[in-house]
Amino acid sequence: MPRRPANSDFHEFRKRMEAFLSSFETSLHGNDLRPKVLALVDVFHGLRDLGSSLIPATEAGSARERILCYLIKYPLTVIHGDELMVVSGIQDWPRRVRELRKELGWAIASGYTIKEMAEEGEIPEGVDGASVKPEEYVLLSTKQDREAAFRWKTANDIRKEPIAVKAKILKFLQAHVGRDVSGEEIRYVAKDSTEWARRLRELRTEEGWPVVTRFTGDPNMPVGFYRLERDRQNPVHDRAIPDAVRAQVLERDGYRCTKCGWDRTRRHPDDPRQFLELHHREHHADGGENSADNLIVLCNVCHDAAHAKDGK
Repeated sequence: MPRRPANSDFHEFRKRMEAFLSSFETSLHGNDLRPKVLALVDVFHGLRDLGSSLIPATEAGSARERILCYLIKYPLTVIHGDELMVVSGIQDWPRRVRELRKELGWAIASGYTIKEMAEEGEIPEGVDGASVKPEEYVLLSTKQDREAAFRWKTANDIRKEPIAVKAKILKFLQAHVGRDVSGEEIRYVAKDSTEWARRLRELRTEEGWPVVTRFTGDPNMPVGFYRLERDRQNPVHDRAIPDAVRAQVLERDGYRCTKCGWDRTRRHPDDPRQFLELHHREHHADGGENSADNLIVLCNVCHDAAHAKDGK
């Protein structure tokens, strides 16, 4: 780990830089390459030490902690990898980013993931997903997920299976029903396929798997996360409900069951009410439309009871 200079060292470093700049121009005209390189080595070390001292040791004592501290100061902001290199003060900073993500559960999305999320309409507000570069990163949430290490192990096992990308994504979601998983994890499961976001949308809109996001069912979810509400596909007629209509009905009914008042903030493992569904006032089988006027929000228990009462 590089030496962490005290603030007073900056003045000494400035003197070294001034001396270097005054003599380096002359050395450039020489024929021997190595003295020029060796002169720059000292500058590189000095700048690295200076960068690692920008965040006080009382806030972050290691390179990994400095990277995390910097990202937390600027959540939902596109951060270039060069910035992380500077504040970390080490060359191997990408490994520290991976450790923060996979071992410690921080939701750090790469430029690849952000761009692919943006193509499917899942993008943090204020982030231009089309212009994000692969070497850039975004901290999607300042809340640490301590179960991440377990999920990454599961993701690694599923990733190796000789099955289609969509099947891998579904299997990973099924292994974590009712729990938020990040786009970065799903992209990894899909072996970094650029089609992962599209396949995820197909699972929801075409095959009826109840995958919700902040934009398609649960506004309290962090951006860039996905959750399989239950390990059961929606009926065929419910799959045709457009996302815009689904979101409109949920918002109109306050994201709570119109029968019993249950909402997701009251979810408990011992309570059979675990998720919200849309119910047709006039049953689809009787000609009811997939329109906002014909749909209401019910919890899964009240929804089952409504169909049992009507015998449909």
